[in-house]
Amino acid sequence: MNRKHKGDSSILIYSGLLILFGLVVIYAIGPARANVLNHAYGSDYSSDYFFIKQLLSIILSVLVFFAMFKIDYRFWLKNAQKLLLVGLGLCVLLAISSYANLPFTQCSLGACRWFDLGPLGTFQPAEFLKFAIVFFLAQFMTAKINAGKIDNRSETLYPILTLLFITALLIIGVQTDLGTGASLIAIFLSVIIISGIKTKTILQGLVGLIIFIIIFVITSPHRIERMSTFFMGDNTSTTDASSYHIEHAKIALGSGGFSGVGIGNSVQATGYLPEAINDSVFAIIGEMFGFVGTSILAIIFFGFLYRIIIIMNGLQDMKVKLIAAGIFGWISAHVIFNIFSMLGLAPLTGITLPLLSFGGTSLIFVSAIIGLLYQISCYTSHSNIKELKNENSSSGRGIGRTRYSSHRGYTRD
Repeated sequence: MNRKHKGDSSILIYSGLLILFGLVVIYAIGPARANVLNHAYGSDYSSDYFFIKQLLSIILSVLVFFAMFKIDYRFWLKNAQKLLLVGLGLCVLLAISSYANLPFTQCSLGACRWFDLGPLGTFQPAEFLKFAIVFFLAQFMTAKINAGKIDNRSETLYPILTLLFITALLIIGVQTDLGTGASLIAIFLSVIIISGIKTKTILQGLVGLIIFIIIFVITSPHRIERMSTFFMGDNTSTTDASSYHIEHAKIALGSGGFSGVGIGNSVQATGYLPEAINDSVFAIIGEMFGFVGTSILAIIFFGFLYRIIIIMNGLQDMKVKLIAAGIFGWISAHVIFNIFSMLGLAPLTGITLPLLSFGGTSLIFVSAIIGLLYQISCYTSHSNIKELKNENSSSGRGIGRTRYSSHRGYTRD
């Protein structure tokens, strides 16, 4: 591991831009969301309720970010197995409590995915499980690499597939949360690919994965409807309830045109587009800011994900490299599935847009892994002899200094 140096400041810039962008959108559509809920359910939300709640979540997320930056990543690796057991235990507890209709379980639209913590809000254990799996996989796969058993089916592939099946059963099967399940699968795939498993072994694992997905889809009527709607595309009848969501997402994006209808002028946010403030926020952004706004947003996300790849490639410790791979899989899955589903390029999965969608648990845990990412970016090494051989020795740059453009510290092997 290299000597610690200054972290990658671009991570902070991209994260800050996304959070501010999201806060502006929630400020604009929060009153409409409150009005819809008040009329539909007889609640009494104030016009600034969602903005204030998101602002408080952001403040807490910033504190979590700095906590994760300060806590040595080795602590989480050391306790990876315990974290995984806690994450699985919380998901099992949620399943039991939802089945027993216990008061501390919150259900919405037929899905029970949250613990109700009273005045503290809600907590989604699936987010904690994703956090735990990143460290467990990094620890597990590194141990197999060091033991020379990375391609061993019985000791590596089968245990990984078993864990994937258990988590998918709890998240996709019990909690009916295909979006979170998709991000979990992306974490597994990212870590497995970067660990260096042979392509043949990966393909064998993908066969099992595809079988799992097919089983989860065909055993759930609403998932079959979503898949049918996706494959039928524009041939779906506009009177079909199963196509309502995607139809209004496309209307929102189409209404925005090139430059958008302006902040606060969204029509779809007034009750037409489901989940406008969280899962469907990209469509609302397209309506308010148009093609220009969504393009800028896509560029920011692309830059963010690209920096994660740069950081990952600059890490020498395999455990830390695999952590970065898991973080990339986590965030990229949310970005790709959310945006693609709103464009009709992927089935609707109900997945949040990182740092923009309304919701405390998702925002907090994404901020946590970004804080961890910023910490491990302090250990990257981009020096190599080929780059340095043409440098003048009088420039003062030693071989041990980082070549990372955003770093000014030192790294030594």
